[in-house]
Amino acid sequence: MHKILIAALLSMSLLSAASALSPQDIKSQLDARDKKALVNAEAYAKANPNNAEAWILLTRARLQAGKAEAAVASAEKAVKLAPKNAQGQYWLGNAYGSRIGEVGMMSKMSMAPKLRDAFESTVALEPGNLDAREALLEYYLQAPAIAGGGNDKAVFQAKEIAKRDAARGHLAQARIYLNEENANAALKSYEAAYAAKPDNADIRLALGIAYQQSKRWADAYRHFRAWTKADPKASQAWYQIGRTGVLSGLQLEEGIAALQIYLKLPRTGNEPQNQHAYYRMGQLYAKAGQKASARAAFENALKLDPGFKDAKDELAKL
Repeated sequence: MHKILIAALLSMSLLSAASALSPQDIKSQLDARDKKALVNAEAYAKANPNNAEAWILLTRARLQAGKAEAAVASAEKAVKLAPKNAQGQYWLGNAYGSRIGEVGMMSKMSMAPKLRDAFESTVALEPGNLDAREALLEYYLQAPAIAGGGNDKAVFQAKEIAKRDAARGHLAQARIYLNEENANAALKSYEAAYAAKPDNADIRLALGIAYQQSKRWADAYRHFRAWTKADPKASQAWYQIGRTGVLSGLQLEEGIAALQIYLKLPRTGNEPQNQHAYYRMGQLYAKAGQKASARAAFENALKLDPGFKDAKDELAKL
């Protein structure tokens, strides 16, 4: 009896502490990818069941934790409470976008229009929400006409994005060119985006990957080296130097050294995980004929992710 009472009091104490957190506190935890964000968001929503913002925060936390099905439920709750809340519609679209990859074909067909409607509602309520416009552009490119897709709709979104942010407009146009299999035009759009915002990390990364995809290895190396010189803590740049070595078969030792630096750098949470860095390092060692080092790198990748099939396959080749 005493144990039950203590457990109940402890539960109430934890709920009270979590519910005392402000929405901004939970947002900060989400931005920092703090694992406590999910527990605190759950508690905040439970303490504020009629607050749409509470359910939006919970949706974000669930998505960050990889709980797509639960995220859909909390996002639908948020939108039911506040259908004119643009952020609620936006995160509902994101929840559907995450969940759609987990369900069967019939469910995909019924969920896709809901995803589109959520993002269309977002831009209707908040025309300057470029993330939602980019999501719509992607939907229009991928979906068949019967599901509301269409290149003309994607082009319209690219133009609307460009009106508000020239650099992101160039990125949007690059995505359309790629869909049309016009790699040269896409690369020019990436270069234009970089010229507009040379310090933007996402654009820097996109341009470097475009160089890789075009097999312009010298340009890829030049670009990523310049990035590391400008910002020695730019982890994505160091990783991509290693990846460029794998793809090109060139500058193998430089690629290995770059990945070693990458493994020591702090992360924001959006970069490749360490097992992928070890995997790339193993590929570079293998290309360099250093089998023992390659084996050790692949084994390190598998220690971090025992189910990493590509690492298992590469290890079996040695």
